Amino acid sequence: MSMTQLLAARAGRTTPEMERIAETEGVDVAAVISGVAAGRIVIPRNQRRRPIDVIGIGPGLRTKVNALIGTSNHRDDIAVESEKVRMAIGAGADTLMDLSTGGEIDAVRRQTLAVSSVPVGTTPIYQAALEAIENRGSILLMTADDIFGVIEKQAADGVDFMALHCGLTRAVVSRLQQQGRVTDIVSRGGAFLTGWMIHNGRENPLYEQYDRLLEIARAYDVTLSLSDGIRPGCIADSLDRAQVQGVIAVGELVERAWAAGVQVMVEGPGHIPLDEIEATVVLQKQLCRHAPYFMLGPVVTDVGAGHDHITAAIGAAAATAAGADMICYVTPAEHLGLPTAADVRDGLVATRIATQAGDLAKGLPGAWARELAMARARRSGDLAGQLAQALDPERLRSLMPERGVDRPMAAAHADLYAGELLARYLGGAQQN
Repeated sequence: MSMTQLLAARAGRTTPEMERIAETEGVDVAAVISGVAAGRIVIPRNQRRRPIDVIGIGPGLRTKVNALIGTSNHRDDIAVESEKVRMAIGAGADTLMDLSTGGEIDAVRRQTLAVSSVPVGTTPIYQAALEAIENRGSILLMTADDIFGVIEKQAADGVDFMALHCGLTRAVVSRLQQQGRVTDIVSRGGAFLTGWMIHNGRENPLYEQYDRLLEIARAYDVTLSLSDGIRPGCIADSLDRAQVQGVIAVGELVERAWAAGVQVMVEGPGHIPLDEIEATVVLQKQLCRHAPYFMLGPVVTDVGAGHDHITAAIGAAAATAAGADMICYVTPAEHLGLPTAADVRDGLVATRIATQAGDLAKGLPGAWARELAMARARRSGDLAGQLAQALDPERLRSLMPERGVDRPMAAAHADLYAGELLARYLGGAQQN
């Protein structure tokens, strides 16, 4: 059995990745080791990857932010994808996911892996389905070997984590058919597998042959990201019976992954009304034995189209505060089409602001230290200090010439200036 990060932690071994995470997060390495050993922290790091900026995802660590990139049949410029990678990492993405569905998918993925300094994830069923269309004429004719062949190929390339719809079983699909939904299935991978199961009258290969998947993941130390293939696609469908039944199935698969020495995290839904976010996080954590929770958004209203980076940032702050461990950004182009490089940046900045707010609510020392440093820099008019702490220093710097940066920013900031006047007045009154 390969020595994955999980197995190393169980054996009491400290890996270089664990030491690096402890250093960057400002926590004791023993806490990282115990978290990984318990399955509550994952370190997405394929053994085939060159050195990268390793991260830990889980309780007690800064909430991470994931960015989505990838081609489509309409936009498959590999140079554009490279620019998105650079833009995302420059804007603070902790991980990337290549969800390419057009052009030279293998070439795009390999270039992303070569260019990216952060962990890279994929959704293998996309490529398997497209290759089935090309080679067999239909997704419905896809075989289990087709799916696992793509998984093995992507793992060998060095992919660090994979989103896989293993908990989408025939029983879950049956529940969905019985109850109905406003938006049915919105997960692309979930739709592919649902159609395949209904047409062939067979169980999902990722569930039926889960042990085969675990063997591949263990060999490369690929972290499994168990996807919510039945996630609600609108506020009206949040927390319905089909979704909860899918979570129960995923919880069982989490335990099987741990037994095999494989790292695993769980993906959550993308549309949740604000008052249901905490309940959703608590339910997911409880049913999945507190494996790290990776949430998309969540979008808290469906009528903010064109501004979904804002509706998702509201949800991300609440989800982070409730215990989510990683948030997948949402861009202004969500539900409309592929994001541009500018959309990628806007989505990342909004999500990073939201997770910082959530980490403050969690009481993370690092988040509070950053707030205090910013407050002190503002109070003293330290422009360099403010740029150092700002989540979007590029935007802050661009505004400075418009605001007259030759005078102390503390004085230009109305409420701080008023505070100074009050202090002077009170000082004079005391002297009199």
